[in-house]
Amino acid sequence: MAEVTNDKILIVEDDHNLLDTLKYNLRKEGYKVVIAVDGAEALNVARREKPDLIILDIMLPKMSGFEVCHILRKDMIVPILMLTAKTEETDKIVGLEIGADDYMTKPFSLRELLARVRAMLRRVEMAVQPAGGEKVLIVDDLEIDIARHQSFLGGTALELSPKEFDLLAFLAKNKGFVFSREQLLDKVWGYDYAGDTRTVDVHIRWLRQKIESDPAKPERLVTVRGTGYKLEG
Repeated sequence: MAEVTNDKILIVEDDHNLLDTLKYNLRKEGYKVVIAVDGAEALNVARREKPDLIILDIMLPKMSGFEVCHILRKDMIVPILMLTAKTEETDKIVGLEIGADDYMTKPFSLRELLARVRAMLRRVEMAVQPAGGEKVLIVDDLEIDIARHQSFLGGTALELSPKEFDLLAFLAKNKGFVFSREQLLDKVWGYDYAGDTRTVDVHIRWLRQKIESDPAKPERLVTVRGTGYKLEG
């Protein structure tokens, strides 16, 4: 029997067969599980239960997963894994752009989903328990408080998704070093992302919108042509 954890997962899914399967297997892994079957209920449950991670279907009654994700991003910082039955790349990109941290396309491997859940929760845990004693990172007027999972630009708080924060913190810890998209997937996402490097590009673009004076001409988070990205400092 799996060790019981303090991590609570909210599953938002209107397919009751899939919902039951996910609920059973996540509980078997030791997670506490709460559920919702439509978008409106998802908002209420998320605000009441304050889960550590949300598994969110896109196609939901009353309110789409996109809408739920967009609203929750204004209310709380929580890792969101979106599920979609569609294969169109635009749906995946939209999900990431409105604040989702990861996505999986149905049908998916249950084993892979569990691995991604573990990786996402592990990244959050590592962020609040940093190695090497580093608690606050300073890069020019960027301040990244690892222990409190907060970031500031010129003293003004930044509203970052968990994955945006993880990416910024990793680059700040390694300022001046260039990392390829594949390296960033491995170091920040923490698992094989099936070569989908667009995930990195989307998060880089979102970070630039929040830390650059002119996101179209970045001076902090720069692209090294043919290689990858680095944070100047």
